Amino acid sequence: MQARRSGFTRQEDSTWSRGRPEDDNDPMPELPEVEALAAFLQENAVGHVLARADLAAVQAIKTFDPPLSALAGLEITGAGRHGKFLDLDVSGVHLVVHLARAGWLHWRENLPTAPPKPGKGPLALRVHLDDGNGFDLTEQGTRKGLAIYVVRSPSEVPGIARLGPDALAVDREDFARLMAGRSGQLKGALTDQTLISGIGNAYSDEILHAARLSPFKGADKLKDDELVRLFDAMRTTLTDALERQRGQKAATMKGEKRSGLQVHARTGLPCPVCGDTVREVSFADTSLQYCPTCQTGGKPLADRRMSKLLR
Repeated sequence: MQARRSGFTRQEDSTWSRGRPEDDNDPMPELPEVEALAAFLQENAVGHVLARADLAAVQAIKTFDPPLSALAGLEITGAGRHGKFLDLDVSGVHLVVHLARAGWLHWRENLPTAPPKPGKGPLALRVHLDDGNGFDLTEQGTRKGLAIYVVRSPSEVPGIARLGPDALAVDREDFARLMAGRSGQLKGALTDQTLISGIGNAYSDEILHAARLSPFKGADKLKDDELVRLFDAMRTTLTDALERQRGQKAATMKGEKRSGLQVHARTGLPCPVCGDTVREVSFADTSLQYCPTCQTGGKPLADRRMSKLLR
């Protein structure tokens, strides 16, 4: 279902090939973190009335029909996830959020009653509940990508309408079919939300490392045993990360993600599997990390950014 043109200002997309560079010290929220945030909201927000929503960053809101004010006075009845989108069901009106590269949800107790000043600091949206608690949606940095939608159905969000099957829902046969029909490199295939949804820059690095595959290998060139390794690595990496996040408070989830990473954001450090030095390939708009011994037969991959400078 396509978005109603009258209700949208612009659409949000966040695939690896078109995204902005991530802060390697603060990896973006992906499937395990967004799933854990939904579970946290299910426990702490569902059943409460959404008293008020204060917008502090005008550029973050992507819809105007229904208005943000339509949420006020309605009971929060559910919380879920679509790929990397967080979905808060407010009595049939959905507050959908894409946290992008540097966005996060912060749970607050005893929120101040005064409305926040627009455009001041990282705050994008403040949501008040009927018990005085609530949460802030924030985004660090100057390049803003956090997106907020108020819709009657999540499928009205363009990014959700284009999502491929969820990475934890696809079976091995469908996964093999998707890879076989995809031209291009594995790194781009895993992070293409229209092909498989939920995986971003960090976990794609981790999955490829666990599968012992080069990020530059062609997705449609995988042998049968490589397909099995890749699928199993995807399921294991994501489910293990999700298990680590279960029961975490929103404030500790980012640290938990960083603590479990094997190669992503670990350039120059020893690979915990073989001891080789983790290397990086930098592009104009992102970077990836990998272990040469585990993934590329000991051969370093060309840094595409440096290659362009040397031409």
